[in-house]
Amino acid sequence: MTQYGTFSLGSQFVNRLGYGAMQLAGPGVFGPPKDRHAAISVLREALALGVNHIDTSDFYGPHVTNQIIREALHPYADDLVIVTKIGARRDEAAAWLPAFSPEELKKAVHDNLRNLGLDVLDVVNMRIMLGDGHGPSEGSIEASISALAELQHQGLVKHIGVSNVTSAQVAEARKIANIVCVQNEYNIAHRGDDALIDELARDGIAYVPFFPLGGFSPLQSSTLNDIASSLGITPMQTALAWLLHRSPNILLIPGTSSVEHLRENMAASQVVLSAEVLAKLDGIAAKG
Repeated sequence: MTQYGTFSLGSQFVNRLGYGAMQLAGPGVFGPPKDRHAAISVLREALALGVNHIDTSDFYGPHVTNQIIREALHPYADDLVIVTKIGARRDEAAAWLPAFSPEELKKAVHDNLRNLGLDVLDVVNMRIMLGDGHGPSEGSIEASISALAELQHQGLVKHIGVSNVTSAQVAEARKIANIVCVQNEYNIAHRGDDALIDELARDGIAYVPFFPLGGFSPLQSSTLNDIASSLGITPMQTALAWLLHRSPNILLIPGTSSVEHLRENMAASQVVLSAEVLAKLDGIAAKG
């Protein structure tokens, strides 16, 4: 599938280009998709193309993406790693609200188990929502990680990750539990986690960037566009290839609700970037 190999995620090695299921829900990641059959087709095609790492959450929808994953893929392949997130909930107006009391975390784990049709979750990311909840904000996460570690001790969770965190919070979490992955915003133009990525790589811990293509505000760069054009590929394929080059511990989870777009994303695993091209792409963040 890929020239970039695999990296460890918990107790298994996964291909470095995976799939994020967020876009399988309705608009605003709320409610059902317009075409459930199309969503199922995307998931099945992802596995056919070699994906063995799916990122999801029961607060997508809520419940929608997990139920679609179960319908499309259960019983699951032995090598498939499904990673979910807890720590948030949705209200009737589709708002994203913190939900990290021990009781809420326990309920979230059981919701994920039920909707995915699993007895134990492969990896659970603790999504931290401090401050305004949108980006990382300093503050202790000991209570949340300890509560999740207790659910791990009960045998409901195999491995623990953290999401939307600062470097200090990663260090705090690692003192409480074995952290197998960190999921933060990172892309070719948003590189605040450069030092953290390198630290995690040294320790064999996966880094999973969310919004690898800019998220709800897609990447805009004339440099990126020009390089992509010279390579005969799309800007998004170029941005994904840059991430795969950036560090061997980076696992990608670009999402889409389109089979055509999925195939385009997956083709990024075959893109080779020269040292000269990489140097030009590295300059995008500095210009931003």
